[in-house]
Amino acid sequence: MSCVLRELLEGSMRPRSETVLLYTLLSSISVLTVALNLLVIISISHFRQLHTPTNLLLLSLAISDLLVGLLVMPVETVRFIETCWLLGDLMCALSYIIGFSLTSASVGNMVLISIDRFVAICYPLHYPNKITRGMIELSVCLCWAGSFLYNGLILKDHLRQPDVQNSCYGECMVVINYVSGTVDLVFTFIGPCSVILILYMRVFTVAVSQARAMQSHITAVGAVKVTAKKSERKAARTLGVVIVVFLMSFCPYYYPSLAGQDISNSASSWAIVSWLLFFNSCLNPLIYAFFYPWFRKAIKSIVTLKILEQNSSQANII
Repeated sequence: MSCVLRELLEGSMRPRSETVLLYTLLSSISVLTVALNLLVIISISHFRQLHTPTNLLLLSLAISDLLVGLLVMPVETVRFIETCWLLGDLMCALSYIIGFSLTSASVGNMVLISIDRFVAICYPLHYPNKITRGMIELSVCLCWAGSFLYNGLILKDHLRQPDVQNSCYGECMVVINYVSGTVDLVFTFIGPCSVILILYMRVFTVAVSQARAMQSHITAVGAVKVTAKKSERKAARTLGVVIVVFLMSFCPYYYPSLAGQDISNSASSWAIVSWLLFFNSCLNPLIYAFFYPWFRKAIKSIVTLKILEQNSSQANII
């Protein structure tokens, strides 16, 4: 029996108004994700001043998140709204591998960014020697290659037999068993989250100690206390945003593994959980780029088409 026929017999077909609303909402999220990350990519690629090792990491993150919005979100929109998978078994397998790999690459880039900031804040004198452009490029390449290799291994059975979990014709189902789910939980969630948390806590501690040292050594300027307090609040706010958004996006997806269950896209909560995971790609440019003043200047230049002017890439944007 086909999945469409089964849905008709069960009377669970979506009303047309609901289908149109869902397509509009999810497509808007996809377009917003692509647009925000495209702004980051254009900014860093165009302006010479932004060609730094740190911004290469932001560029890699933006590329992975843009591909999530461009390739993954549209497919997941169709998967969620339509009652039948129309793209065949091969695309069923590839869609999950591409989606999981891009998400893993995004997480890997977040970890690399946290390491870069840790070295920059805690070891500023050694930063130019430890964090070079060549090392960043190598790290980014390893991150991307590792993401696709790792997820290919996790989903190898699904790639070999994409229809093995299907209960009817026209279905695209994937089930990650408890063992694979636990490995994925450690390498994609617990490990990266722990690294990010530890490094940012260290960065926060160093930033606070530097602010207090400045306050204790400079007593002639009355505004130093205010500046120190602002530095502490800013460091705490940035740390909070990074950790909270990451946890909110990834915790629901990994809850079955934490509870000792298999991860399956047949669960009723799968759509919400997966879209929370993908929505992190829309939030990343806001978290990692919009905090930078140069990004606001770059957006202004892009929107007003000043980047088309001669020698605009040499502009002072920092």
